Amino acid sequence: MIAFWIAAAGLSVVTAGLVLRGAAQARAVDDAETRLEPHRRRLAEVERLALDGLLAEDELKAARAESGRGLLAAADQAESWSRDGAGPRKAAVAAVGLTCASAVGLYLVLGYPGLPDQPFAKRVAAWRAADPATLEPAKIAAVLEGVAAERPNDPEPLVFMAKARAAAGDMAGAEQALRKAVRIAPKRADIWSLLGETFVIQAEGQVGPDAKLAFGQALKVDAADVRARYYLGRARIAEGEVAAGLSDWRGLLASLAPNAPGRESLAAEIAEVEASGKLPGPQPAAESANPEVQGMIAGMVDGLAQRLKQSPDDPDGWVRLVRAYAVLGETAKRDAALATASALFKDQPKVMSALRQAADTPAQAKTTNP
Repeated sequence: MIAFWIAAAGLSVVTAGLVLRGAAQARAVDDAETRLEPHRRRLAEVERLALDGLLAEDELKAARAESGRGLLAAADQAESWSRDGAGPRKAAVAAVGLTCASAVGLYLVLGYPGLPDQPFAKRVAAWRAADPATLEPAKIAAVLEGVAAERPNDPEPLVFMAKARAAAGDMAGAEQALRKAVRIAPKRADIWSLLGETFVIQAEGQVGPDAKLAFGQALKVDAADVRARYYLGRARIAEGEVAAGLSDWRGLLASLAPNAPGRESLAAEIAEVEASGKLPGPQPAAESANPEVQGMIAGMVDGLAQRLKQSPDDPDGWVRLVRAYAVLGETAKRDAALATASALFKDQPKVMSALRQAADTPAQAKTTNP
């Protein structure tokens, strides 16, 4: 790799040198001949008039003097332009060359190819130690990738990592994580249906063959899987089987609890399809591209809890854990963590105050598709 960079730098220097040399030797197009030609013609015309006897002696002298002065003035102007243009041009070329040389020098001192980058592992470690609720989805995904590597037989970190990647806009990465998860846990209907929904999002709302296959696998494991039933019914309506698709949706609606999330939106979609005979305008699949914060950070929270079991003398870690459980709405886990931390740090008023404030953090609202 270093040899490649050396060769590339050498080639760049040679190319730049050739360009600069050509620029230094280049001369501006001087139209001196064009400038002098009118005066020469005028002087020749004066001589012709003199030969024809059309000019008196004193008129001839005056005409010759005037034409000569014009010719000399044009010649001086052309010469001055040529001298003045060369200096600035060479100075500009020299400035460019100096800039290139300075850039190469700075690169050799500050940016040589072997210069190590800030280790990514250190950044991930810092994110892992931070409050999960303050991290961006991409950083959460990076942390969960490490958690998944530590727990290769556990599909849960992969599921949460997929949700985080989806929230960051990396649907291909989400699909990859879910594919690994279903290989680990092929009997998890929720993972199969999440994978199918990922295919739908990537297809901009269309339920294609891959999505149908994933949803079909979900229903083989759990015939009541809500997500799979919803999208397969939607696929039938999109393909012209409106009556069959509506029948599937009505059955799904009847199986949902009266206060189930998404029940009202599903009822509204059924009514619209009954009225128009086709699906509503925009596909709602894009809404699921931003999974709830609870799902994205759950894997990180679990990792933090495991670490605190091994090293409990970390008051900041306990505050983060209590706050994270509060954000997730996990009240039982929040209370258990608060009780454990309170026993550990009962003699530290500041820590106790921080723990109580963390426990009072309101839970974030959850959104669930039909």
